[in-house]
Parts: sequence; C-alpha cells; structure tokens
Amino acid sequence: MAYLPLRTVTVLDPSERLFDAWLAELDERLAEPGADWYRITRDVLVQLWYPGLTDYDARVSDPATPAPARAALLSLDPHNVTLEPEYYADVDAERYARVKPLHWLWQSFDRSPPGGGNVHLGVRFRRVLAKHLFARVGRNFKCFHFVEFSYGYNLEVGDDCVIHRHVLLDDRGGITLGDRVSISDYANIYSHTHSIVDQKDVTNARTVLEDDVRITYHATVLAGVRIGRNAMVGAVAVATKNVRPYHVNVGIPAKSIRIKPNAPPDAYVAERVAQRHSEP
Repeated sequence: MAYLPLRTVTVLDPSERLFDAWLAELDERLAEPGADWYRITRDVLVQLWYPGLTDYDARVSDPATPAPARAALLSLDPHNVTLEPEYYADVDAERYARVKPLHWLWQSFDRSPPGGGNVHLGVRFRRVLAKHLFARVGRNFKCFHFVEFSYGYNLEVGDDCVIHRHVLLDDRGGITLGDRVSISDYANIYSHTHSIVDQKDVTNARTVLEDDVRITYHATVLAGVRIGRNAMVGAVAVATKNVRPYHVNVGIPAKSIRIKPNAPPDAYVAERVAQRHSEP
C-alpha cells in the first residue's frame, strides 16, 4: 500500500496577504466586547455576494427594486432568516440567538463565490468562526465545506481535528471530539434520539469521539455512543453502541471485526472480561 501524505499547496503571495489581513480583521471584529454579530454577518455577506454594493439599505427600501432582488438582499441579514435548530424545543433560545449569525455566515460563505470549494481560504475562514461559535476548539482545526451542526455551543473540538465535506455534527445533546479526530465525507454524528412510540419524545445524550478516532465515509454514530481512542467506524457503518479503543467496527449495527496492529495488549482482552475487571 502506497504512503501518500498530503501535498503542500500555496496561492499567490498578494492573495495570501489579502486573505490573512481580511481574516485577522474579521476575527478582531467578532472578538470585540459587545460586537454586533448580526450586523457583521450582514456586512460580510453583502461584500461577498454583491461586491461594490454600498447602498444596501436604499436598495432594500426602494420599491423600484424587484421583489426577488429585495428578498435576496434581506436574506443576507440573519434577522430575516430562520434556521432549523431554532424550531427545536430544547434549544437555549438566548444562546442560539447569539451564535445564529455565525451559523448563517458559515453556511452562506460555503455557497459564495469565494467559498465554495476554495480549500485554502475556506479552512482558515471556518477556523475563525469556530473559535467564536463552538464551546471549545483546539489548534489547527481543519474543516472542509458544507459541514453543518445543530447548536454549535454544545460542540467541543480538540487539537488537529479534520472534518471533511458534508458532515453533520448534531450537537443537541453535546458532542466531544478528542485530539486528532478525523471524520470523513457524509458522516453523521448524533447526540439526540427519538422514541419509537412518540417522535416528540426526545432523549439527548453526549456523544464522545476520543483521541485519534476515525469515522469513515457515510458512517453514522448514534446518540450517547463513545468511540474509544484510536478506534475506527468503517464506511456506511452505524455505531449503535460503544466502540472499544483500537477496534475497527463495521456493518449495521456496527460490530468489531479486527483490532489495529498498533493496539496495546489490553485492547485484546475479551469485552466481558474487561467489563468485569472495571466494575467496582
């Protein structure tokens, strides 16, 4: 098997300097005491989607502006949109209201011309937002485009984590990602579940991915599950119960099929024996 580390890719120096200056300014504005994140989001989205537009308020209020154009302009302001988590009964309305504009900025940037599939700028942009949006985010966070989460304020992320495209991080009940966690494209990590009898009966449970965990393509981790350090959940698998450290679990429901060759001796102990030894 070939060893294929990622290549280093750069952009032109003038672009790099511009990107760095803009992101530093945005980070500084977001960090100011009492910063109006709604207004900041609106201003950034106007500049991203309508470069050179300087008369936003006049265009919106002008009856000569076509209704679809006015609707598009109004939608740049987070006050004028609703997001799905706002409808959840367990939302902390005050906490969500604070971070809502950053959700909207994150989603809208990913669909903008400068965002889209632009890895170089996109990773840095999301890193700036994450430090203000998440409960905690460690160093060197790397997040690709079209990643979504529920509340954001219940999401804890360790160092050197990588989240690939189209991942859902449902942090309603809380999600903790340890250091060096990698989540592949189209994976879903949940922290809430519905009763099979009454859909409105919801249970929240923190989901934990310990250090060095890998969740691979299209896999799902259900609420309250703990994925042990250095474990892996295989492609399209559904983890319905805890995954032991260094174990590789696949299938629906996911079951252990092997132990990584770099595992310590205790990873090979039979599960029931390990559980008995851990009892008080």
